[in-house]
This record gives sequence, structure tokens and C-alpha cells, in this order.
Amino acid sequence: MRRTALVVACLMCAVLVRSPGVAATQGRLTLHRPTQVSQTVYRLSGRVSQPHRSVVLQSRVDGHWVKTARLRAVKRVYRTEVAASTHAQKYRTVAGRLRSKVRTVPALPAPLAPADACGAPLIDADGTRRGCTFADDFNGSQLDRTKWVPQTNFITGDGNATYACYHDDPDNVSVSDGALHLSVRKEPEPLPCGHGDLAPSRFTGGGVSTYHLFSQQYGRFEARFKNTATTSPGLQEAFWLWPDDRENILVTWPEAGEIDVIETYSQYYLLGIPFLHYTPNDNGGPIPGLNTEWNCGAQRGVWNTYALEWTPLLLRITVNGETCLLNTSANVAFQRKYILALTQGLGTSTNGYVNSTPMPATMSVDYVRVWEWGSSLL
Repeated sequence: MRRTALVVACLMCAVLVRSPGVAATQGRLTLHRPTQVSQTVYRLSGRVSQPHRSVVLQSRVDGHWVKTARLRAVKRVYRTEVAASTHAQKYRTVAGRLRSKVRTVPALPAPLAPADACGAPLIDADGTRRGCTFADDFNGSQLDRTKWVPQTNFITGDGNATYACYHDDPDNVSVSDGALHLSVRKEPEPLPCGHGDLAPSRFTGGGVSTYHLFSQQYGRFEARFKNTATTSPGLQEAFWLWPDDRENILVTWPEAGEIDVIETYSQYYLLGIPFLHYTPNDNGGPIPGLNTEWNCGAQRGVWNTYALEWTPLLLRITVNGETCLLNTSANVAFQRKYILALTQGLGTSTNGYVNSTPMPATMSVDYVRVWEWGSSLL
């Protein structure tokens, strides 16, 4: 008798091993976890341990269990498929007095908002999508002059020593390989300057702006660029904004305003430096934490992303997503439309040109994008 009992017990063990996850106890109703069969469809299956011919599938609606379907059990197994929704759905099965465990079909992933001219949509924390107002990915073979004006009437560098004159020339301003290239060069012979009565110079620079083509008050202004890798002084690059001269401005610089989102100096080859100009005496000079900052990491020779978030109450400048400078002055200078500018030129003072300054030197701009401002930033 004891040997027979052991054999029976072992046979029951074998049945359990061959049927994992199936309820073997009489009087149970099993509903397995949902199995995804497509992006929007899930399969529900289960087993009834008593010879019921069907079970009722119920879903949870507004706090109540509601009959969804009657499912036929074939050899005590039942199956069905349900469509996923924008919210998670709870299901159970019922057969007589038997109730299965509750199973949850997950919600569909939130649909991706369509891209626009600025690429992936910019969505604020409150869910508001910001409109793209200006974008250039420089994917063509020449400068888009419906968006940009090459600079020709300023100089860069030390005006009484070594300076470069901006030129509208393919050697200084060009587009290729998905980027805008602005170059400062040493020419074989001096070339005339388009600025004032300055003598011709052997150095030429490259710069563009949106002068009388695009300007905006408030928003997000973003550019990604790479400069020339060097530790020698002599080079200066900038992504900056200045007031649209059609704004009826009654004061002069610096009180009129200027937003240097970032300036990079080859003398400080590990930094990007923002600078805000907005008071009659320019705040008495640079004041870290107020109108500038001197600890924003931006290594030369690699791609870095610089952005300005500008609202009526603040200006936040970021480098590669990290806050670099926050100004909450709400000064009147920052309550008007500004244009965009990108420049590659020579440095000044202790960052002035030296014999070891690499020539030519190029600032390559991957993209420039501008969005509307978001009220959730206030």
C-alpha cells in the first residue's frame, strides 16, 4: 500500500511539472497575464478547473465591473484578444461563484508629436508645445540669404593693432557637409575694410546675422557649434543677439541691450562665457552671477550646445543643458525684439592675435533654432 501511494504521488508531481502556471486545485479560475500580440492588441487567456462551458469577461469601468464578453472554454481553456486604449484597463473572469485575479492591460504609449522645422517638438512641463519660429540646419550647399545676411561693416580684433575685416566671401562664409562655416584667415595681401576709414588688413573674418530678416522678443534661442581646437590666444567666436534697430530705441549701447549667449576665447580653451549688456555703465564691468559667468565648461574643438531661455522675468543661459547664468533683472533693455548673429573673428587684449594663433580658424555651426517662449518658465 505504501509503495502504491508513492507511485500515485509521483504521477501527480509529474502532472504539475508538465503544466506550470495551470491551476490544479478544483474550484479555481485562472486568468494569465496579458500577452502582447501587436502594438495595440493583447491576448487574455485562462483556465477553469471545473467543467464550466464558458466564463464571463469583465472590465472595470467607473468603479464597477461590467460584462465585456462571454468566452467559451474548450477543454477548460478560454482565450480572447482585447485592444489597448489610451489608459490602462483592468480585466477579470467570472464563472459561477469563481473569480479570477485581476489583470491589467497597459495603456498605449503617448503618441509622438510630429516634428517641425526645429526637429523634435519642444514641450513645456505643463504640456504646452512651443512653436518653432526660426530654424536652419544648413543642409544645403550655400547660405540661405532669406534667413542670413553676411557681415561686412564691422571689424574684429584690436582696432589699433591686429584686426580682421568681415567679408562676404566663400573663404569666410560657406555652407557644406550640413554646417555653416565661418572662418578667419590671414590673406596674402591686405584687403580693404568695409568699416569706416580703417586701413586694409591682411586678416578677414566671417559672420552672419538675421538683420531685417528675423527678430523676436522672448523665447528659446539655441545653436550648436564647434570651434578650432587650440590653446593659443587670438581667436574669438560668438553666438549673440542685439536689438532690432526698427524697435524705436531711444538709448545707445550698452543701455540699449546686448545678449551674448556665449563667447568663446581661445585663451580660455575650456570655457564658454556669456555676457549681458543692459545698463548705462554696463554694470561697471563683468560681475559673475549677474551679467556674466566664468565657470561654464565648453571645451574647444568639440560640439557644444548653447541656449538662451528668455521670458519677461528672466534670462537663463545654458551650456549643454546645464544652467550657466541666470539673470532676473527684467531690465527694459530685454523687453524688445532682438536679431541673431554668429561670428568668427580675432580676439582682443590678452586674447589678441599671436604668431601661434592657428590660421585659418573656423567656427562650424550645426544648427540654429528658435522657439516661442513658454509661460510655464515664469
